[in-house]
Amino acid sequence: MNQARQPRPEPAGPAVPPPAQVSIVIIAFNDAALVGEAVRSALAQGDAVAEVIAVDDASTDRTGQVLDALAREHGRLRVIHRADNSGGCGTPRNDGLRAAAGRYVMFLDSDDVLPGGAVDALLGAALRHGTPVTAGLCVRRELPGPREVPWQPELYREAAVHAPLDGHPELVGDTLCVNKLYDRAFLLDHGILFPDGRFTYEDFVFTSRVLAAAPGLAVVPDQVYIWHVRRSAAKQSISLDRRDVANWEARIEAHRTSARILADAGHKGLAHAARTKFLDHDLRMYVRELHTRSADYQREWWRLTRAYLAGFEESELLAAAAPARWLARVLLACEAPVDAARLTQLAARPGRLLPPYARDGERPVWSRELPGAELDGLDALPAAELPVTIDAEPVLGLSCALRLRVHDLYGRVKAAGPTAIEVELCRRTDGRPGPVHAATLTPDSAGTVWTARTALDLGALLGTDGHGAASPVPWDLTARVRCADGSVLEGALRAVGSGLRRHALPSRRHGLLLVQPYATTGGALALRVASGVRAAWHIAARKLSRRA
Repeated sequence: MNQARQPRPEPAGPAVPPPAQVSIVIIAFNDAALVGEAVRSALAQGDAVAEVIAVDDASTDRTGQVLDALAREHGRLRVIHRADNSGGCGTPRNDGLRAAAGRYVMFLDSDDVLPGGAVDALLGAALRHGTPVTAGLCVRRELPGPREVPWQPELYREAAVHAPLDGHPELVGDTLCVNKLYDRAFLLDHGILFPDGRFTYEDFVFTSRVLAAAPGLAVVPDQVYIWHVRRSAAKQSISLDRRDVANWEARIEAHRTSARILADAGHKGLAHAARTKFLDHDLRMYVRELHTRSADYQREWWRLTRAYLAGFEESELLAAAAPARWLARVLLACEAPVDAARLTQLAARPGRLLPPYARDGERPVWSRELPGAELDGLDALPAAELPVTIDAEPVLGLSCALRLRVHDLYGRVKAAGPTAIEVELCRRTDGRPGPVHAATLTPDSAGTVWTARTALDLGALLGTDGHGAASPVPWDLTARVRCADGSVLEGALRAVGSGLRRHALPSRRHGLLLVQPYATTGGALALRVASGVRAAWHIAARKLSRRA
Protein backbone atom coordinates (compact mmCIF):
# COMPACT_ATOMS: atom_id res chain seq x y z
CA MET A 1 0.00 0.00 0.00
CA ASN A 2 1.40 3.42 -0.94
CA GLN A 3 2.36 5.68 1.91
CA ALA A 4 0.35 8.93 1.92
CA ARG A 5 1.84 12.39 2.12
CA GLN A 6 2.97 12.93 5.68
CA PRO A 7 3.27 16.32 7.38
CA ARG A 8 6.74 17.25 8.53
CA PRO A 9 7.00 16.76 12.31
CA GLU A 10 8.08 19.86 14.20
CA PRO A 11 11.26 19.49 16.28
CA ALA A 12 10.71 19.74 20.01
CA GLY A 13 12.30 22.67 21.81
CA PRO A 14 14.55 25.32 20.25
CA ALA A 15 15.91 24.65 16.78
CA VAL A 16 19.43 23.21 16.75
CA PRO A 17 21.65 24.11 13.77
CA PRO A 18 22.45 21.01 11.68
CA PRO A 19 26.07 19.86 11.88
CA ALA A 20 28.56 20.73 9.14
CA GLN A 21 28.24 17.86 6.69
CA VAL A 22 27.17 19.32 3.33
CA SER A 23 29.41 19.77 0.29
CA ILE A 24 28.16 22.28 -2.29
CA VAL A 25 29.49 21.74 -5.82
CA ILE A 26 29.52 24.81 -8.07
CA ILE A 27 30.33 24.47 -11.77
CA ALA A 28 31.55 27.43 -13.83
CA PHE A 29 32.65 28.19 -17.37
CA ASN A 30 33.49 31.73 -18.53
CA ASP A 31 31.34 33.29 -15.84
CA ALA A 32 33.77 35.60 -14.05
CA ALA A 33 31.17 38.33 -13.52
CA LEU A 34 28.66 36.10 -11.73
CA VAL A 35 30.45 33.16 -10.12
CA GLY A 36 31.46 35.20 -7.07
CA GLU A 37 27.82 35.80 -6.13
CA ALA A 38 27.09 32.07 -6.40
CA VAL A 39 30.07 31.17 -4.21
CA ARG A 40 29.18 33.75 -1.57
CA SER A 41 25.57 32.52 -1.44
CA ALA A 42 26.87 28.99 -0.77
CA LEU A 43 29.32 30.09 1.92
CA ALA A 44 26.59 32.19 3.56
CA GLN A 45 24.57 29.03 4.28
CA GLY A 46 26.44 28.81 7.57
CA ASP A 47 27.81 26.02 9.71
CA ALA A 48 25.92 23.24 7.96
CA VAL A 49 28.24 23.63 4.95
CA ALA A 50 31.53 21.83 5.45
CA GLU A 51 32.97 22.84 2.08
CA VAL A 52 32.24 24.52 -1.23
CA ILE A 53 33.89 22.93 -4.26
CA ALA A 54 34.07 25.12 -7.37
CA VAL A 55 34.92 23.33 -10.62
CA ASP A 56 36.30 25.63 -13.32
CA ASP A 57 35.60 23.89 -16.63
CA ALA A 58 38.72 25.25 -18.43
CA SER A 59 37.42 28.82 -18.64
CA THR A 60 39.13 31.21 -21.02
CA ASP A 61 38.14 34.38 -19.14
CA ARG A 62 39.01 35.36 -15.54
CA THR A 63 36.72 32.79 -13.90
CA GLY A 64 39.67 30.76 -12.60
CA GLN A 65 41.39 33.82 -11.09
CA VAL A 66 38.17 34.98 -9.45
CA LEU A 67 37.71 31.58 -7.82
CA ASP A 68 41.33 31.37 -6.69
CA ALA A 69 41.08 34.81 -5.10
CA LEU A 70 37.92 33.79 -3.24
CA ALA A 71 39.60 30.58 -2.08
CA ARG A 72 42.42 32.61 -0.50
CA GLU A 73 39.79 34.51 1.50
CA HIS A 74 37.60 31.57 2.46
CA GLY A 75 39.10 28.38 3.82
CA ARG A 76 35.98 26.33 3.09
CA LEU A 77 36.29 26.96 -0.67
CA ARG A 78 38.24 24.53 -2.83
CA VAL A 79 38.82 25.09 -6.54
CA ILE A 80 39.29 22.38 -9.15
CA HIS A 81 40.68 23.58 -12.49
CA ARG A 82 39.93 21.30 -15.42
CA ALA A 83 42.57 21.26 -18.15
CA ASP A 84 40.04 20.71 -20.95
CA ASN A 85 36.52 22.00 -21.38
CA SER A 86 33.98 19.19 -21.10
CA GLY A 87 31.39 20.80 -23.37
CA GLY A 88 28.57 20.33 -20.88
CA CYS A 89 27.54 20.44 -17.23
CA GLY A 90 27.72 16.73 -16.37
CA THR A 91 31.48 16.14 -16.27
CA PRO A 92 32.38 19.04 -13.92
CA ARG A 93 29.54 18.07 -11.60
CA ASN A 94 30.86 14.51 -11.53
CA ASP A 95 34.35 15.86 -10.73
CA GLY A 96 32.94 17.82 -7.80
CA LEU A 97 30.88 14.87 -6.56
CA ARG A 98 33.90 12.57 -6.54
CA ALA A 99 36.03 15.17 -4.74
CA ALA A 100 33.40 15.96 -2.08
CA ALA A 101 33.96 14.86 1.52
CA GLY A 102 30.61 15.76 3.07
CA ARG A 103 27.94 13.23 3.94
CA TYR A 104 25.53 15.16 1.73
CA VAL A 105 26.03 17.03 -1.54
CA MET A 106 24.08 19.58 -3.54
CA PHE A 107 24.75 21.37 -6.82
CA LEU A 108 24.78 25.05 -7.77
CA ASP A 109 25.32 26.72 -11.15
CA SER A 110 27.63 29.71 -11.38
CA ASP A 111 24.90 32.13 -12.54
CA ASP A 112 22.38 31.15 -9.83
CA VAL A 113 22.26 31.56 -6.04
CA LEU A 114 21.07 29.79 -2.91
CA PRO A 115 18.65 31.76 -0.71
CA GLY A 116 19.40 32.08 2.98
CA GLY A 117 18.49 29.00 5.03
CA ALA A 118 18.28 26.66 2.04
CA VAL A 119 20.82 24.12 3.31
CA ASP A 120 19.45 24.14 6.85
CA ALA A 121 15.93 23.42 5.56
CA LEU A 122 17.06 20.52 3.37
CA LEU A 123 19.55 19.04 5.82
CA GLY A 124 17.13 19.27 8.75
CA ALA A 125 14.53 17.25 6.83
CA ALA A 126 17.12 14.73 5.60
CA LEU A 127 18.31 14.05 9.14
CA ARG A 128 14.76 13.78 10.54
CA HIS A 129 13.47 11.40 7.89
CA GLY A 130 16.63 9.54 6.85
CA THR A 131 15.79 9.89 3.16
CA PRO A 132 18.63 9.74 0.62
CA VAL A 133 17.09 12.63 -1.33
CA THR A 134 15.46 15.79 -0.03
CA ALA A 135 13.96 18.43 -2.31
CA GLY A 136 12.66 21.99 -1.96
CA LEU A 137 11.13 24.76 -4.01
CA CYS A 138 13.07 26.36 -6.87
CA VAL A 139 12.10 29.82 -8.08
CA ARG A 140 12.86 31.13 -11.58
CA ARG A 141 13.85 34.78 -11.19
CA GLU A 142 13.47 36.72 -14.45
CA LEU A 143 16.24 39.32 -14.65
CA PRO A 144 16.63 42.26 -14.63
CA GLY A 145 13.06 42.59 -13.30
CA PRO A 146 11.86 41.25 -9.94
CA ARG A 147 9.42 38.72 -11.43
CA GLU A 148 9.67 35.27 -9.83
CA VAL A 149 7.94 32.12 -11.03
CA PRO A 150 7.92 29.01 -8.78
CA TRP A 151 9.01 25.81 -10.49
CA GLN A 152 6.56 22.92 -10.04
CA PRO A 153 5.01 24.66 -6.99
CA GLU A 154 2.32 22.00 -6.50
CA LEU A 155 5.04 19.55 -5.40
CA TYR A 156 6.24 21.82 -2.59
CA ARG A 157 3.10 23.24 -0.98
CA GLU A 158 3.68 21.29 2.23
CA ALA A 159 6.28 19.08 3.86
CA ALA A 160 5.93 15.39 3.01
CA VAL A 161 7.73 12.08 2.69
CA HIS A 162 7.12 10.10 -0.50
CA ALA A 163 7.78 6.38 -0.19
CA PRO A 164 7.71 4.28 -2.24
CA LEU A 165 8.18 6.59 -5.21
CA ASP A 166 6.01 4.52 -7.55
CA GLY A 167 2.98 5.95 -5.80
CA HIS A 168 4.00 9.50 -6.68
CA PRO A 169 4.35 9.82 -10.47
CA GLU A 170 4.06 13.61 -10.18
CA LEU A 171 7.69 13.67 -9.00
CA VAL A 172 8.97 13.09 -12.55
CA GLY A 173 7.80 16.61 -13.40
CA ASP A 174 10.67 18.14 -11.44
CA THR A 175 13.69 17.28 -13.55
CA LEU A 176 16.04 19.75 -11.84
CA CYS A 177 19.05 18.45 -9.95
CA VAL A 178 19.91 21.71 -8.17
CA ASN A 179 16.99 22.05 -5.73
CA LYS A 180 17.83 18.80 -3.97
CA LEU A 181 20.16 17.49 -1.29
CA TYR A 182 21.64 14.02 -1.89
CA ASP A 183 23.23 11.47 0.42
CA ARG A 184 26.62 11.18 -1.27
CA ALA A 185 27.10 7.50 -0.35
CA PHE A 186 23.70 6.72 -1.89
CA LEU A 187 24.77 8.29 -5.19
CA LEU A 188 28.17 6.60 -5.29
CA ASP A 189 26.91 3.18 -4.10
CA HIS A 190 24.34 3.13 -6.92
CA GLY A 191 26.76 4.53 -9.49
CA ILE A 192 24.54 7.59 -10.05
CA LEU A 193 26.46 10.16 -12.06
CA PHE A 194 25.65 12.74 -14.72
CA PRO A 195 26.18 11.92 -18.40
CA ASP A 196 29.68 13.03 -19.34
CA GLY A 197 30.71 15.35 -22.13
CA ARG A 198 28.49 17.43 -24.37
CA PHE A 199 25.14 16.07 -23.22
CA THR A 200 22.36 18.69 -23.11
CA TYR A 201 19.69 18.27 -20.40
CA GLU A 202 21.96 16.05 -18.37
CA ASP A 203 19.83 16.72 -15.29
CA PHE A 204 16.90 14.83 -16.88
CA VAL A 205 18.98 11.65 -16.97
CA PHE A 206 20.56 12.19 -13.53
CA THR A 207 17.16 12.76 -11.92
CA SER A 208 15.75 9.61 -13.52
CA ARG A 209 18.68 7.59 -12.18
CA VAL A 210 17.98 9.01 -8.72
CA LEU A 211 14.25 8.23 -8.88
CA ALA A 212 14.97 4.73 -10.19
CA ALA A 213 17.15 3.92 -7.18
CA ALA A 214 15.75 6.00 -4.29
CA PRO A 215 13.59 4.21 -1.69
CA GLY A 216 12.05 7.51 -0.61
CA LEU A 217 12.19 11.28 -0.99
CA ALA A 218 11.35 14.06 1.45
CA VAL A 219 10.13 17.48 0.33
CA VAL A 220 10.11 20.78 2.18
CA PRO A 221 7.98 23.82 1.31
CA ASP A 222 10.97 26.13 1.74
CA GLN A 223 12.57 28.04 -1.12
CA VAL A 224 15.98 26.42 -1.60
CA TYR A 225 17.20 27.57 -5.03
CA ILE A 226 17.00 30.72 -7.16
CA TRP A 227 17.34 30.03 -10.87
CA HIS A 228 18.36 33.22 -12.66
CA VAL A 229 16.86 33.57 -16.14
CA ARG A 230 18.66 36.15 -18.28
CA ARG A 231 16.82 36.12 -21.61
CA SER A 232 18.59 39.26 -22.83
CA ALA A 233 22.07 37.85 -22.25
CA ALA A 234 24.40 37.83 -25.26
CA LYS A 235 24.94 34.08 -24.81
CA GLN A 236 22.01 32.03 -23.57
CA SER A 237 22.40 29.07 -21.25
CA ILE A 238 22.27 25.63 -22.86
CA SER A 239 18.66 25.01 -21.82
CA LEU A 240 17.38 28.44 -22.91
CA ASP A 241 19.08 28.50 -26.31
CA ARG A 242 16.39 26.80 -28.41
CA ARG A 243 17.08 28.49 -31.75
CA ASP A 244 18.79 25.44 -33.27
CA VAL A 245 16.74 22.31 -33.88
CA ALA A 246 19.63 20.33 -32.39
CA ASN A 247 18.45 21.59 -28.99
CA TRP A 248 15.09 19.87 -29.52
CA GLU A 249 16.80 16.71 -30.74
CA ALA A 250 18.91 16.70 -27.56
CA ARG A 251 15.84 17.20 -25.39
CA ILE A 252 14.08 14.28 -27.05
CA GLU A 253 17.12 12.07 -26.51
CA ALA A 254 17.32 13.07 -22.84
CA HIS A 255 13.63 12.26 -22.37
CA ARG A 256 13.91 8.96 -24.21
CA THR A 257 16.89 7.98 -22.04
CA SER A 258 15.13 9.05 -18.83
CA ALA A 259 11.99 7.04 -19.57
CA ARG A 260 14.08 4.00 -20.48
CA ILE A 261 16.02 4.22 -17.19
CA LEU A 262 12.79 4.23 -15.20
CA ALA A 263 11.23 1.42 -17.22
CA ASP A 264 14.35 -0.77 -17.02
CA ALA A 265 14.38 -0.33 -13.24
CA GLY A 266 10.83 -1.67 -13.06
CA HIS A 267 9.15 1.71 -12.49
CA LYS A 268 6.62 1.42 -15.33
CA GLY A 269 4.30 4.01 -13.78
CA LEU A 270 7.08 6.58 -13.48
CA ALA A 271 8.18 5.94 -17.08
CA HIS A 272 4.56 6.41 -18.22
CA ALA A 273 4.37 9.68 -16.25
CA ALA A 274 7.64 10.90 -17.78
CA ARG A 275 6.30 10.50 -21.32
CA THR A 276 3.03 12.20 -20.40
CA LYS A 277 5.03 15.05 -18.87
CA PHE A 278 6.88 15.38 -22.18
CA LEU A 279 3.55 16.06 -23.90
CA ASP A 280 2.15 18.42 -21.28
CA HIS A 281 5.30 20.47 -20.76
CA ASP A 282 8.06 20.07 -23.31
CA LEU A 283 5.97 19.63 -26.45
CA ARG A 284 3.76 22.62 -25.63
CA MET A 285 6.76 24.81 -24.83
CA TYR A 286 8.43 24.20 -28.20
CA VAL A 287 5.21 24.33 -30.24
CA ARG A 288 4.56 27.82 -28.83
CA GLU A 289 7.69 28.99 -30.63
CA LEU A 290 7.28 26.94 -33.82
CA HIS A 291 5.73 29.71 -35.92
CA THR A 292 8.81 31.90 -35.29
CA ARG A 293 11.21 29.34 -36.80
CA SER A 294 12.39 28.95 -40.38
CA ALA A 295 10.77 26.51 -42.80
CA ASP A 296 13.84 24.25 -42.62
CA TYR A 297 13.68 24.22 -38.81
CA GLN A 298 9.96 23.40 -38.86
CA ARG A 299 10.40 20.48 -41.26
CA GLU A 300 13.20 18.89 -39.23
CA TRP A 301 11.44 19.59 -35.92
CA TRP A 302 8.26 17.98 -37.27
CA ARG A 303 10.16 14.90 -38.47
CA LEU A 304 11.97 14.42 -35.14
CA THR A 305 8.81 14.89 -33.10
CA ARG A 306 6.66 12.52 -35.17
CA ALA A 307 9.34 9.84 -34.94
CA TYR A 308 9.43 10.13 -31.15
CA LEU A 309 5.65 10.31 -30.67
CA ALA A 310 5.18 7.21 -32.84
CA GLY A 311 6.55 5.16 -29.94
CA PHE A 312 4.05 6.49 -27.39
CA GLU A 313 1.24 4.28 -26.15
CA GLU A 314 -2.36 5.45 -26.49
CA SER A 315 -2.68 5.42 -22.69
CA GLU A 316 0.17 7.93 -22.47
CA LEU A 317 -1.55 10.24 -24.94
CA LEU A 318 -4.86 9.93 -23.09
CA ALA A 319 -3.16 10.82 -19.79
CA ALA A 320 -2.00 14.17 -21.18
CA ALA A 321 -4.12 17.31 -20.91
CA ALA A 322 -6.43 17.90 -23.86
CA PRO A 323 -4.43 20.68 -25.58
CA ALA A 324 -1.19 18.65 -25.45
CA ARG A 325 -2.95 15.47 -26.56
CA TRP A 326 -4.50 17.26 -29.55
CA LEU A 327 -1.14 18.70 -30.55
CA ALA A 328 0.27 15.19 -30.62
CA ARG A 329 -2.67 13.92 -32.69
CA VAL A 330 -2.10 16.63 -35.33
CA LEU A 331 1.59 15.78 -35.53
CA LEU A 332 0.91 12.07 -35.91
CA ALA A 333 -1.80 12.66 -38.52
CA CYS A 334 0.30 14.74 -40.92
CA GLU A 335 3.76 14.04 -42.35
CA ALA A 336 4.60 17.68 -43.13
CA PRO A 337 4.29 20.84 -40.99
CA VAL A 338 0.78 22.27 -40.99
CA ASP A 339 -1.06 25.14 -39.27
CA ALA A 340 1.95 26.37 -37.24
CA ALA A 341 0.21 29.59 -36.17
CA ARG A 342 -2.93 27.75 -35.06
CA LEU A 343 -0.90 25.12 -33.19
CA THR A 344 0.98 27.93 -31.41
CA GLN A 345 -2.29 29.34 -30.07
CA LEU A 346 -3.41 25.93 -28.80
CA ALA A 347 -0.03 25.34 -27.12
CA ALA A 348 -0.26 28.62 -25.20
CA ARG A 349 -1.11 28.66 -21.50
CA PRO A 350 -4.05 28.84 -21.39
CA GLY A 351 -4.60 27.35 -24.84
CA ARG A 352 -6.95 28.76 -27.47
CA LEU A 353 -8.46 26.61 -30.21
CA LEU A 354 -9.01 28.97 -33.13
CA PRO A 355 -11.86 28.60 -35.63
CA PRO A 356 -12.89 27.10 -37.99
CA TYR A 357 -14.30 24.16 -36.05
CA ALA A 358 -14.60 21.07 -38.25
CA ARG A 359 -16.33 17.74 -37.69
CA ASP A 360 -15.94 14.31 -39.20
CA GLY A 361 -19.46 13.00 -38.77
CA GLU A 362 -20.16 13.66 -35.08
CA ARG A 363 -16.52 13.78 -34.08
CA PRO A 364 -14.82 17.18 -33.57
CA VAL A 365 -11.55 17.15 -35.53
CA TRP A 366 -8.64 19.51 -36.12
CA SER A 367 -9.66 20.35 -39.68
CA ARG A 368 -11.42 18.90 -42.70
CA GLU A 369 -8.00 18.16 -44.19
CA LEU A 370 -6.98 16.16 -41.07
CA PRO A 371 -10.04 14.12 -40.01
CA GLY A 372 -7.73 11.66 -38.28
CA ALA A 373 -6.69 14.28 -35.70
CA GLU A 374 -9.65 13.94 -33.38
CA LEU A 375 -10.21 16.45 -30.59
CA ASP A 376 -11.10 13.61 -28.25
CA GLY A 377 -12.52 14.38 -24.84
CA LEU A 378 -13.72 17.86 -25.79
CA ASP A 379 -17.31 17.16 -24.74
CA ALA A 380 -16.20 16.02 -21.29
CA LEU A 381 -13.91 18.98 -20.51
CA PRO A 382 -15.06 21.15 -17.57
CA ALA A 383 -16.14 24.60 -18.72
CA ALA A 384 -13.15 26.23 -16.99
CA GLU A 385 -10.76 24.09 -19.07
CA LEU A 386 -12.28 24.78 -22.49
CA PRO A 387 -9.71 26.33 -24.89
CA VAL A 388 -12.06 29.20 -25.77
CA THR A 389 -10.89 31.85 -28.22
CA ILE A 390 -11.52 35.45 -27.15
CA ASP A 391 -10.35 38.05 -29.66
CA ALA A 392 -9.32 41.50 -28.46
CA GLU A 393 -8.74 44.44 -30.79
CA PRO A 394 -7.26 47.53 -29.11
CA VAL A 395 -8.71 50.85 -30.25
CA LEU A 396 -6.45 53.64 -28.98
CA GLY A 397 -6.97 57.37 -29.38
CA LEU A 398 -8.53 60.19 -27.38
CA SER A 399 -10.58 57.43 -25.77
CA CYS A 400 -9.20 53.90 -25.44
CA ALA A 401 -11.16 50.68 -25.65
CA LEU A 402 -11.06 46.99 -26.45
CA ARG A 403 -13.34 45.35 -29.00
CA LEU A 404 -13.97 41.81 -27.75
CA ARG A 405 -15.28 38.75 -29.56
CA VAL A 406 -15.99 35.36 -27.94
CA HIS A 407 -16.20 32.36 -30.29
CA ASP A 408 -18.35 29.32 -29.75
CA LEU A 409 -16.56 25.97 -29.45
CA TYR A 410 -18.52 23.05 -30.89
CA GLY A 411 -21.64 24.25 -29.10
CA ARG A 412 -20.07 24.16 -25.61
CA VAL A 413 -19.96 27.95 -25.20
CA LYS A 414 -23.45 28.42 -26.64
CA ALA A 415 -24.85 25.86 -24.21
CA ALA A 416 -23.32 27.74 -21.26
CA GLY A 417 -24.94 31.02 -22.38
CA PRO A 418 -22.32 33.83 -22.19
CA THR A 419 -23.72 37.02 -20.66
CA ALA A 420 -20.80 39.21 -19.54
CA ILE A 421 -17.04 39.53 -19.84
CA GLU A 422 -14.43 40.93 -17.45
CA VAL A 423 -10.94 41.91 -18.61
CA GLU A 424 -8.25 42.07 -15.92
CA LEU A 425 -4.77 43.53 -16.32
CA CYS A 426 -1.76 42.23 -14.40
CA ARG A 427 1.70 43.79 -14.27
CA ARG A 428 4.10 41.15 -15.51
CA THR A 429 7.15 42.20 -13.52
CA ASP A 430 5.64 41.60 -10.09
CA GLY A 431 2.11 40.27 -10.59
CA ARG A 432 0.44 43.46 -9.35
CA PRO A 433 -3.24 43.42 -10.35
CA GLY A 434 -4.52 46.35 -12.35
CA PRO A 435 -8.04 47.55 -13.08
CA VAL A 436 -10.84 45.21 -14.15
CA HIS A 437 -13.05 46.29 -17.08
CA ALA A 438 -16.48 44.67 -17.49
CA ALA A 439 -18.98 44.67 -20.36
CA THR A 440 -22.16 42.91 -21.46
CA LEU A 441 -21.88 40.36 -24.25
CA THR A 442 -24.23 40.50 -27.25
CA PRO A 443 -24.78 37.36 -29.37
CA ASP A 444 -24.94 37.40 -33.16
CA SER A 445 -28.00 36.08 -34.97
CA ALA A 446 -26.58 32.54 -35.16
CA GLY A 447 -25.54 32.46 -31.51
CA THR A 448 -21.96 31.46 -32.37
CA VAL A 449 -20.14 34.74 -31.66
CA TRP A 450 -20.61 37.18 -28.77
CA THR A 451 -19.24 40.74 -28.90
CA ALA A 452 -18.59 43.55 -26.44
CA ARG A 453 -16.72 46.83 -26.17
CA THR A 454 -15.12 47.99 -22.95
CA ALA A 455 -13.26 51.17 -22.05
CA LEU A 456 -9.55 50.86 -21.26
CA ASP A 457 -8.11 53.16 -18.58
CA LEU A 458 -4.40 53.10 -19.46
CA GLY A 459 -3.48 56.01 -17.22
CA ALA A 460 -4.52 53.98 -14.18
CA LEU A 461 -1.76 51.48 -14.94
CA LEU A 462 0.91 54.03 -14.02
CA GLY A 463 -0.36 55.02 -10.60
CA THR A 464 -1.68 58.28 -9.21
CA ASP A 465 1.54 60.14 -8.38
CA GLY A 466 1.59 61.91 -11.73
CA HIS A 467 5.03 60.54 -12.60
CA GLY A 468 4.27 57.08 -13.99
CA ALA A 469 7.08 54.99 -15.48
CA ALA A 470 9.89 56.30 -17.67
CA SER A 471 10.60 52.83 -19.06
CA PRO A 472 7.81 50.76 -20.66
CA VAL A 473 6.09 48.43 -18.19
CA PRO A 474 4.54 45.21 -19.60
CA TRP A 475 0.98 44.25 -18.66
CA ASP A 476 -0.79 40.96 -19.43
CA LEU A 477 -4.54 40.74 -20.01
CA THR A 478 -6.87 37.90 -19.08
CA ALA A 479 -10.62 37.51 -19.48
CA ARG A 480 -13.44 35.86 -17.56
CA VAL A 481 -16.66 35.09 -19.40
CA ARG A 482 -19.63 34.71 -17.08
CA CYS A 483 -22.41 32.45 -18.32
CA ALA A 484 -26.10 32.00 -17.63
CA ASP A 485 -25.58 28.46 -16.31
CA GLY A 486 -23.20 29.76 -13.62
CA SER A 487 -19.99 28.60 -15.29
CA VAL A 488 -17.02 30.88 -15.84
CA LEU A 489 -14.78 30.57 -18.90
CA GLU A 490 -11.26 31.94 -18.49
CA GLY A 491 -8.50 32.64 -20.96
CA ALA A 492 -5.97 35.05 -22.35
CA LEU A 493 -7.02 37.43 -25.10
CA ARG A 494 -5.92 36.80 -28.69
CA ALA A 495 -4.32 39.93 -30.12
CA VAL A 496 -6.01 41.01 -33.38
CA GLY A 497 -6.54 44.14 -35.46
CA SER A 498 -4.51 47.07 -36.77
CA GLY A 499 -3.95 48.65 -33.35
CA LEU A 500 -0.92 46.46 -32.56
CA ARG A 501 1.64 49.25 -32.86
CA ARG A 502 3.14 52.11 -30.84
CA HIS A 503 0.84 54.97 -29.87
CA ALA A 504 1.62 58.37 -28.31
CA LEU A 505 -1.53 59.49 -26.51
CA PRO A 506 -2.35 62.73 -24.66
CA SER A 507 -3.07 62.22 -20.96
CA ARG A 508 -4.44 64.67 -18.41
CA ARG A 509 -2.64 62.85 -15.62
CA HIS A 510 0.72 62.15 -17.30
CA GLY A 511 0.89 64.63 -20.16
CA LEU A 512 2.05 62.03 -22.66
CA LEU A 513 1.27 58.33 -22.60
CA LEU A 514 3.29 55.85 -24.67
CA VAL A 515 1.42 52.61 -25.32
CA GLN A 516 2.34 49.57 -27.42
CA PRO A 517 -0.23 46.77 -27.70
CA TYR A 518 1.48 43.63 -29.03
CA ALA A 519 1.08 39.88 -29.42
CA THR A 520 3.22 37.64 -27.21
CA THR A 521 5.01 34.62 -28.67
CA GLY A 522 1.89 32.60 -27.87
CA GLY A 523 -0.38 35.15 -29.59
CA ALA A 524 -1.89 36.72 -26.45
CA LEU A 525 -2.55 40.45 -26.18
CA ALA A 526 -0.17 42.39 -23.92
CA LEU A 527 0.58 46.08 -23.39
CA ARG A 528 3.71 48.10 -22.76
CA VAL A 529 2.91 51.41 -21.09
CA ALA A 530 5.14 54.37 -20.16
CA SER A 531 4.51 58.05 -19.49
CA GLY A 532 6.06 61.40 -20.23
CA VAL A 533 8.58 62.94 -22.58
CA ARG A 534 11.39 61.31 -20.59
CA ALA A 535 10.03 57.89 -21.58
CA ALA A 536 10.12 58.90 -25.24
CA TRP A 537 13.78 59.84 -24.86
CA HIS A 538 14.52 56.48 -23.16
CA ILE A 539 12.91 54.56 -26.02
CA ALA A 540 14.67 56.65 -28.69
CA ALA A 541 18.02 56.18 -26.96
CA ARG A 542 17.59 52.39 -26.83
CA LYS A 543 16.70 52.30 -30.53
CA LEU A 544 19.77 54.35 -31.41
CA SER A 545 21.92 52.09 -29.23
CA ARG A 546 20.65 48.95 -30.98
CA ARG A 547 21.32 50.48 -34.39
CA ALA A 548 24.83 51.48 -33.32
